[in-house]
Amino acid sequence: MAEQPPQPVARMKLHWSPRSPFVRKVMVAAHELGLADRIDPVRTVVRMTQPNADLLPDNPLSKIPTLVLADGTALFDSLVICEYLDALAGGGKLFPPSGPERWTALTRHAVGNGLLDALILWRNERDKPEVARLPELLDSFAAKTRTTLDRLERDAPNLSNARFGIGHIAVGCCLSYLDFRFPDLQWRDGRPVLAAWHEGFRARPSAQATEAVDD
Repeated sequence: MAEQPPQPVARMKLHWSPRSPFVRKVMVAAHELGLADRIDPVRTVVRMTQPNADLLPDNPLSKIPTLVLADGTALFDSLVICEYLDALAGGGKLFPPSGPERWTALTRHAVGNGLLDALILWRNERDKPEVARLPELLDSFAAKTRTTLDRLERDAPNLSNARFGIGHIAVGCCLSYLDFRFPDLQWRDGRPVLAAWHEGFRARPSAQATEAVDD
């Protein structure tokens, strides 16, 4: 019986920006899972004040990342896309399948992702003209950032001992976003364990391949 020719690998389109930490989460996951070469990034600019007309057919919220499969199915947000990629790679690699380990990983992801949400809103607020800024809102973002980083400092030994997964990706991308957009915060001060953990994250090939650039 003659050998069947290899089937073409189905490719995926990712609405993408090199500066989005949420897109970076997806690409770190893709590199960790060996799937990055199956993703075609499409540069997609999104703004809070103006929906992207080219993105709306795939994502009515006009948000990135959005992953479009070969059959036209669109997946969003970043957590959904990462779990899809994990399943595509066989499952259970970045997302523990069940039990306490899964809930810990998802909670760590929620901490990192939630801080990213707050940082982006904080950046939008502080970039307003001074007369339009709300001081109480700026103070609130600062307090949430400080207390979240303190929690992560306490959790850093557990991060180091746990199998690398979606929680590590969210936290690592969040800390890198702080370096990228909030260097003035000097978040490493007083948090040596978390700082050391982040150096290990930054050294991973998946992190180096997805480093944010301010183009």
